[in-house]
Amino acid sequence: MTAPLAGLRVLDLSRVLAGPWCTQLLADLGADVIKVEKPGAGDDTRHWGPPWHEQDGERVAAYFLSANRGKRSAAIDIASEEGAELVRRLAERSDVVVENFKVGGLAKYGLDAASLRAANEQLIVASITGFGQDGPYADRAGYDFMIQAMGGLMSITGQPDGSPGGGPMRVGVAVADLFTGMYTAVAILAALHRRHSSGEGGHIDMALFDTQLAVLANQASNALVSGEDPPRQGNTHPNIVPYRPFDTADQPIIIAVGNDRQFARLARMCGHPEWAQDQRFVTNSARVAHRAEIETLVQEAIATRTAADWLAALEQAHIPAGPINRVTQALRDIQAQHRQMVRSIGGIPLVGSPVRIDGEREDSGLPPPRLGEHTELVLGELGLGAGQLGQLRAAGVIG
Repeated sequence: MTAPLAGLRVLDLSRVLAGPWCTQLLADLGADVIKVEKPGAGDDTRHWGPPWHEQDGERVAAYFLSANRGKRSAAIDIASEEGAELVRRLAERSDVVVENFKVGGLAKYGLDAASLRAANEQLIVASITGFGQDGPYADRAGYDFMIQAMGGLMSITGQPDGSPGGGPMRVGVAVADLFTGMYTAVAILAALHRRHSSGEGGHIDMALFDTQLAVLANQASNALVSGEDPPRQGNTHPNIVPYRPFDTADQPIIIAVGNDRQFARLARMCGHPEWAQDQRFVTNSARVAHRAEIETLVQEAIATRTAADWLAALEQAHIPAGPINRVTQALRDIQAQHRQMVRSIGGIPLVGSPVRIDGEREDSGLPPPRLGEHTELVLGELGLGAGQLGQLRAAGVIG
């Protein structure tokens, strides 16, 4: 089957995570993604190790591998006049450009959105920054950790003040970067759809800060409606009870009761069907109001049996529950194996794309590229011959 985005050409001028995550998704969906990297250095994350993957005498950080499969790497020095001209020529032949330079950072090379779109009016340029193209913070650099802090996420993540380990906590992966990459991919697809009728491209302005505010989701809505700051609740849920870890006789498990019917079944399993008739617990809003009482009662019942016993019983009762896996356990889970989520591409172990269309998983068969692996091929497509490539390499313009 033809990949959904086959024939789409994407010029990737981004690095680190948000931009590369976006372009990896586009590559998984079939786009030809050309990743432009600085000769001799490449994407910063190539060096963010350990751990390292070593192959054919070269090593690259696992971090880089997570966000760059399916791409072709062209090592071009955009700070040189010749290199910038090569990138402009590549942009003229592209459908999409993705970049994450500081606001105005590409203008001095003639590679800003306005300049590139002047030469190719159908071009879609997606700019990713910490705070967007305008506003009082537009000139600031933005990194995921600080965005999680400024965007409110850390204030609702972690144990409550006064409890052991209490205080704001960063989420374990760079969610502001990852969500911004996903939103950018969606925006690009929307702009492409619009281009079919208008014939014109566009400039997409994506900000990590905006995205972080957006993905606060129900917590932001809670704050807007109540006028109060949501508290940190550790592993409990602000709007659903019981929805948290419970200690069994041997290890903790997660029980996530999402409605009153599930709670009634849990009450029967715990040997206390009367809980479902108790006015303190009969509805979810009542359980939220009497959180401490019902959670204490459930915990006492759960502690009497092993995790394996409870998980089997909860599954049979159709009550969402699961173990708290370590990363290696999650990757080895029988469901992950059945869905073939862990792949080896070119001898490199990777987590594949979760996207499936008509039963076919949409991810690229190309491994993350070596730095400058495709420079000659990409520039050859512009018509440059061996002599010209040799001169550019000798001058340090390409690698």
